[in-house]
Formats: sequence, C-alpha cells, structure tokens
Amino acid sequence: MKKMALKVLITSALTLPLVTGGSTSIGHEPINLASASSIPEIQIKDGMTQPIFSLEEAIIERVFVETSTDSDGDGKLDRVRADIIRPKETENGLKVPVIYEMSPYRSGIKSVPVYDVDVELNSVPKKGNKGKKKGKPKANLPGYYDDYFVPRGYAVVLAESVGTGLSDGCATTGDEHEILGTRAVIDWLNGRTKAFNKEGEEIKADWTTGNVGMMGVSYNGTLPNAVATTGVEGLKTIVPIAAISSWYDYYRSNGAVIAPGGYQGEDADNLADAVLTRDNPEACHNMMEHLTEGQDRETGDYNDFWDQRNYTKDADKINASVFVVHGLNDWNVKTKHFSGWWKALGENHVPRKMWLHQGGHSSPYSFRRDAWLPTLNKWFDYWLYDIKNDVMDEPMVDIQREDKTWKTEENWPAAGTVNTKLYLQPDSDNVGGTFSLKPVPNKNKQSQTFVDNAMVRAETLVFNPDEASQNRLAYVTPPLKESVRISGTPQVQIRASIDKPTANLTALLVKYGPEKAEIVTRGWMDPQNLRNEERSISLTPNREYTFTWDMQPDDFVFQAGDRLGIILLSSDYNYTLRPEAGTKISIDPERSHIVLPVTGGKAAFEWK
Repeated sequence: MKKMALKVLITSALTLPLVTGGSTSIGHEPINLASASSIPEIQIKDGMTQPIFSLEEAIIERVFVETSTDSDGDGKLDRVRADIIRPKETENGLKVPVIYEMSPYRSGIKSVPVYDVDVELNSVPKKGNKGKKKGKPKANLPGYYDDYFVPRGYAVVLAESVGTGLSDGCATTGDEHEILGTRAVIDWLNGRTKAFNKEGEEIKADWTTGNVGMMGVSYNGTLPNAVATTGVEGLKTIVPIAAISSWYDYYRSNGAVIAPGGYQGEDADNLADAVLTRDNPEACHNMMEHLTEGQDRETGDYNDFWDQRNYTKDADKINASVFVVHGLNDWNVKTKHFSGWWKALGENHVPRKMWLHQGGHSSPYSFRRDAWLPTLNKWFDYWLYDIKNDVMDEPMVDIQREDKTWKTEENWPAAGTVNTKLYLQPDSDNVGGTFSLKPVPNKNKQSQTFVDNAMVRAETLVFNPDEASQNRLAYVTPPLKESVRISGTPQVQIRASIDKPTANLTALLVKYGPEKAEIVTRGWMDPQNLRNEERSISLTPNREYTFTWDMQPDDFVFQAGDRLGIILLSSDYNYTLRPEAGTKISIDPERSHIVLPVTGGKAAFEWK
C-alpha cells in the first residue's frame, strides 16, 4: 500500500482524502493519519483506488454555473447546467477530485436540414480572388463514469454545453463561447466563479480538491481538447476519445468541402442548429447566421472562423496531461485529428499516452473493457490523486494490429519510419500502371486521363485495377515479397491539367489481398488551393499544374503477397461535393509520385 504525499500545511492536510494505513510526519513527529482524524479515507491497492464508497448512497445535485461569456447577446452571462454525483462521505470532510464531461447532446439532437451536395463546384474568378487571413458525432458513452469512479472516491460532473437543454446561450461549434462555457465548471470547482441551484441560491463546491480530469467521446472529447488549450488551473488531465483537434479538418480538406463519414451535407452551422435544444432557440438566430457566413462553403478556405476552432496551434498553453484514444478506421472524426494533436503535444512536451485501435468512431469501453478500466483508473489516480503507480512507466502507445492483437510502441509514428517516394510508372493503354523506386525518365511525355463521375463510388472504382476504367487511374505494385508497414501520413503529388476551372481530386491507398480489395486510407483536395489551404486561386483550364495533397494518416501492414495500389479519381461520393459528370483530368504520370511513411524506408519494398 502506498503513501500519499501531503503538499499542504498540517492545518489543512487532514481535510484531504487519506490513504488507509498511511503515515507521514510534520517536522520530526510522525503522525498516523488513520487515527488522527475521523475524516473518511480512500483505499489503494496495486496503485489504484478501490471501490469502497456506496454508489446507492451517493449525493446527487444539480447546479447552474455562471460562465464568463454571453453567447446569445442578451446582456447576461450564460449559465450552464451541471449534474453532480459524489460520495456521501464528502459531507463529512472527504474531499475528492472530479471526472468531468461536457456535452451538447444531453437533451438530444434535432433533425435539421443539411446542405445539398449534388451541386457544381465554385471556381474563383480571375480577378478579385477571394482570400482570407489566416462531431458528430452522435455516439453516447455507456453510463460507467459514476458506476465505476464514484465508489473509488471520485465525483462525476456531467454538464450541458451552452445553447443546449437547460443551459443558456448558443451552440457555436467549438469556438470561444463553448470553450468558456466548458471552462466555467472547472473554475467553479476551484472557487473562481459562482453556481446556483434552481431556486437561485449560491452553491459552493466545498467537497472537492479542485483537481479535474475531463474525458468523453467525439464532441464530448473535443471540448476537453479545447479547454485544455486555455491552460485553466485545476484541469490536470484529459482523455479525448475520437476527438476533433481542428474543426477545419472535420469539414474541409486541403480547401475541399468534405463531409464527416456518414453525414454528407453537414457543416458547422447545421451541427450547431441540431444541438440547439435550449428554450427560445430563436435567440440564436444571429449566431446561426454568423456560423453560416464564417464557415465559407464557397471556397473551402481556411480562415479566421476555422482558426478560432483549431486547438493544435494552442498546444503550447496546455498544462494538463493527455491520454489520446482514436480508431484507425474512424471516418467520422478522421485520423488527421489524432495525428496532428499527438504531434503538437510532443512538440510542446505535454505528458501523453495514446491508444490506437482498429475500430471506428468508438470507445475502448465497448471492445477492450478489461484493460481500459484499470488503465483509466490508474491514469486518473496518478494525475488527480498523485498516486505513484506505473501508468507513466508503460510504453507510451498501445496499437491494435489488423489481426486484433495489441502491441506497444515507444511513440508514433513508429520508430524507423522513413518517407519513401514511389514514382508512377505508366502502362501503355491508359489503365494506370505500377511504381518505380527511382524517378522515371520523362521521355515520351505520356498523358493519362480520367473523367469525373461522382455517382460511381470509390468502393466500386477500386475493383479490377488491371482493367481500364474511364473514371479512375490505378497504379499497383506486383505482389510484395515481404510485409510493408506504413506509419504516418501518405502524400500524393501529381502533375496534371483539368479541362474546367476546377474539380475535386481524390486519392485512395488500397490493399489488394488474395481475396478482396480494401481501401486503407484516402485524401482529397480542391486544386484551387494549389499553394495552401488558406487561399484559392483561379486555374486556367488545360494548363498543367503540380497538385500536392495529404491523405488521412494511418498505421497499416501490407502482408507479403499483397499488392499496394493508388487509385486516382475526382469526386468521392461519400465525402466530396458531387458536380455533374464529365470533367476530364489529364496527368503526366512520369512527373508524379506518392510518398509513403514506410518503416524501414525504401529497403522494405521488394517485388517482382
């Protein structure tokens, strides 16, 4: 059994939750904490708090926390509803840390119109080019927070985001208003703002140590990312699961308007409208108009609106540790969110841990519960109770492989990963071709073409890569002699012309196994964002340009005998806007290549 370190004077030390059987000393006199006070105590075994408090007898209360924002502009500070459950022993002096989840979904989601995506693409004019400066996740977690953690000496706070349910204000899809609404609960738990009961009486959080850990899935995991970047005092750790790190990457990609998987036509404004479940939602009319204008579906450019919702740029302000969990097959909150966040955390020396799994938009509670709950238990104990267990001594990354077994890594991307160029090597009949590990001599200036047809789905276009298709080009290796692991972000660069002012550009990385084709990852671009995602420029039809875009990050092993393929197409039915068919894209394959993050680099590739 471990001993908790006291970090305050003896006059206040006995109000802290104590460890059974522990002892410490003040000055030179040892004190047996178990006999020094009648204040209830937590118990620790194997570095983890134990379930000794009664859930049935726990105290449940509701408060309305005053925020520092007025998102609906009514002249009054918004208040957010927060429901609390805590051990009854907190009435007798036990002070406990808090596990806190903020959500916009507690009062449900309205059915609202989404955008028609069967529309023509917007091309910017030659003159007066428009340039600006610089989730849905409807997944509901099982109710295990209180069941699991209250008996172990934690309080659980479930709050309702601004503009939703019984909270004031307007939903704003991840900007400062939602961040301040989320932060307010942490401020109240640390005595920096006020909260009231439904009768209007002020309620104080005198039962907590002020140490807070946030967690949640999807939007509920995104808000912890957001509030952590404020550096708020008292927030010690966050556990974002399938969480957004930049809202631009949720609804846009390299200048292209992109849908979250399964939600074609959704954007920042209609998501806010869907969760706007407060009374008198018409009070948020101006805010909804602001969202529609700011998101700019016309150009898809990164602008101030999206910059306000980009948490990765503020990772240097984070004072909390971060435990990231994400599915490698999550096409709702795509993998770029964990990848960019993980990199930013590392660059800013934030204490961190990560689980990557083979699932989609989901929590480990549903598929690795036996390991998830003890790990989470130790994580919160370490960061909120200062219990010195081994959770930070474990390898930093757990990753689930394709056969569903789990491996550990010291970091991500995997050690030894090298960005490796594979040059497109065309065939002679406009099917596509294969790859070369060396640049291909550009002797014949061969051109290969494909024609956009958004109604032909990507999942269809990956089949039969050795046969001609007018709607895509396929480049495929011979069978691999050894396994090849990619770990990181693939990139595509093509030299191409378009016979119209614009088009969609899409690339698929495909595994061709013995029995089926599997799309490993994909990526999209608005070619008008030729130079960066912040500014569209007009293109001259039939003029060649070099287009470069990233695909969604991944960690995947191609097995010996598999063929690795790249499929180039235009519109992607489930993700991009869907213009009328007929736009022709012509590429110069010998001046085009892909870059794959390969463990072992070029030496990993062998084929005949």
